[in-house]
Amino acid sequence: MESRDPGTRDGRDMLWSGWGDPERAAPLPEAVAGLLRDLLGVRPPPERGGTRGPAALEEITVPASRLSGDCRAALAAAAGGADHVRVDAESRIRHTRGKSTPDLLRIRAGDVADAPDAVVLPGSHEEVLAVLGVCARHRVAVVPFGGGTSVVGGLTPRPGPGAPAAFVALDLRRMDALVSVDPVSRTAVLQPGLRAPRAERLLRERGFTLGHFPQSFEWATVGGFAAARSSGQASAGYGRFDDMVTGLTVATPEGELDLGRAPKSAAGPDLRQLVLGSEGAFGVITSVTVRIRPVPESSAYEGWRFPSFAAGTAALRALAQDGPLPAVLRLSDETETLVGLADPSAAGAAVTGDAGASGTSGCLAVLGFEGTPGEIEARRDAAGAVLRGLGGKPLGAGPGEKWAHGRFDAPYLRDALLDAGAFAETLETATFWSGVPQLYAAVREALIRELAGAGTPPLVMCHISHVYPAGASLYFTVVSAQGGQGGQGGQGAEGDTAADAVAHWEKAKHAVNDAILGAGGTISHHHGVGTDHRDWYAREIGPLGTELVRAIKHRLDPYGILNPGVLVAPLTEE
Repeated sequence: MESRDPGTRDGRDMLWSGWGDPERAAPLPEAVAGLLRDLLGVRPPPERGGTRGPAALEEITVPASRLSGDCRAALAAAAGGADHVRVDAESRIRHTRGKSTPDLLRIRAGDVADAPDAVVLPGSHEEVLAVLGVCARHRVAVVPFGGGTSVVGGLTPRPGPGAPAAFVALDLRRMDALVSVDPVSRTAVLQPGLRAPRAERLLRERGFTLGHFPQSFEWATVGGFAAARSSGQASAGYGRFDDMVTGLTVATPEGELDLGRAPKSAAGPDLRQLVLGSEGAFGVITSVTVRIRPVPESSAYEGWRFPSFAAGTAALRALAQDGPLPAVLRLSDETETLVGLADPSAAGAAVTGDAGASGTSGCLAVLGFEGTPGEIEARRDAAGAVLRGLGGKPLGAGPGEKWAHGRFDAPYLRDALLDAGAFAETLETATFWSGVPQLYAAVREALIRELAGAGTPPLVMCHISHVYPAGASLYFTVVSAQGGQGGQGGQGAEGDTAADAVAHWEKAKHAVNDAILGAGGTISHHHGVGTDHRDWYAREIGPLGTELVRAIKHRLDPYGILNPGVLVAPLTEE
C-alpha cells in the first residue's frame, strides 16, 4: 500500500476563494473585458474597503464552533489524535461549501455562515467508523469532503427542524493510498482521498490507467468520483466512473458495507449502485475497487466542422450507435465554437447573433483516439468516412490538440470573469437522442428569457461531451453581468451584497430546472443532486421513489447525521 508524503504538492489545498492553483490564475485580457462590458453590460464589481476582488482570508471571521469540549475530545480519540481535529479559522474556511459560482460569490464576499464547526481527518476505515459513532452519539452532522469540487451544493448541509445543527467536514485526505493492483483481473483498490492526478501516476507506474479525466481532474478525489457518478472527458472510450467501479467499502453510523464479490452478479439488486451517486447521504466511501486498462501506446486528436448543431449531433449519434467510437467525442454548438476558436470580434458576433459576419460559422467537433499508431489510423479513417458522409469537414489536428492542451483551464477563466464583474456558471443534463433538440432549445430559451428579462442578457454556450447508443448529455455555460445589485447591467454601488447576485441567478436556475424536467431531461448527468437539484430530483423519481430513498437513508443513518438535506429533504421539511 503506497501513500503520499503529507508535505508533497499533492497535499496542497485548492484556492479558498476560487479554483485550483493560485499560481495559475490569470487576469482577463482587456479585449475580452471590453467585449463583456460593451455587449453584456458587465461592470467591475463594487469596491470593498477600497479594493476589488475577494475579501482577504485573514480578515474573515468564522462563527464560534458549536462543538462541546467532550465532543472534540471524543473526535480526537476516534481520528487518531488532536492534530486530526481542526477548529482554526483557515481550515474551516477552506472547507466551506464547494465551487459553484454562487458558492464563490458568497465566500469572496466573506460570507462563511456555512463553515463547518471542525474539520476531522480520519486515517482509516476504522477511524471513519469511530468518528461516525461519536457524531451519532453527540448528534453532530458529518459532511464527507474530498477535493471540495462540488458545484451543486453538495457540501452545504441543510438540516430540517430538529436535525443536528453543528456539523464537521470529514476530510479524507489522509486516506490516499493505492492499496493494491490485480494485473490479472485488471482492477485496483484505491482509497477515497486519493487525488486523481496521483492515482493516475501511481497506476501508470504499473502500466495502467483509469482513463478518467473530468474537468475537476486536477483536484477531485477517487471517493468524490464514486459519490457523484463522475463522468470524464474520455467517457466515450472508458465509460463513466460508475462503469469502472467493481467494489466499494462504506462506513455508516449503523456499521459497514463491503460490496462487490464479482464484476457482475445476479444475487439480488446491485447495492453498489445504491452507493454510487449517494453523495455522502448514505455513508462514507472508504475504498473503491476499479477497473483499469493498460496505458495506450499513443493518442491523437483532431477537429471537424459541421454546418449546424443539428448536423453535428446526427454525426455523433451515428458514431455512438454504429461506430467506430473514439475515446473522446464532443461537439460545441455555434456559439461555443465561435467563442472558443475566434478572436474577440468573432466572440462579439456570437453575443449579437451575427455569426456570419465574422466568417467563422458552424460547429466544432473534437475527436480523440487511443491505441497503437495502426489502430488509431484505422479508427480515424473509418470515423472520418462516417463524418464526411454526414456533412463534416476535417480541420486537422490543430483544434483537437488545442482543446486537449487547455481542457482543464476553464475554471480558472471563471475566476477571472468574476474579478471583472461577470457571472459565469455551468449546468448539465442528458436525454435520449430523439429528445436532444427539444431539451437544447428549452434550456437556452429559459436562460435567455429569465436573465435577459431581469436586465442581464446572457451568452449561452453548449456542448455534447458524453454519448451513448441511446442518448447524450448537454453541458451549458452561461456568462452574463452579475445581476440583482441594481443599476444598468446588474451592477451597483459599493455595499451591495453577493447575496443579491446569487438570488438573481437562483431565479434563472430554478426556471432552467423546470425546463429540463419539462423537456424530458434528467436533472443531472454528472454534477449530482446536492441541495441545488434536490427538489427537482424528487420530482424526477416521483413520491414513491423519494420515499424509498428516504427509507434507505433512515436505515443507514437513523439520526440523520450524514450530509443532511443533500440528495433528499428531511421528512420534517415536507
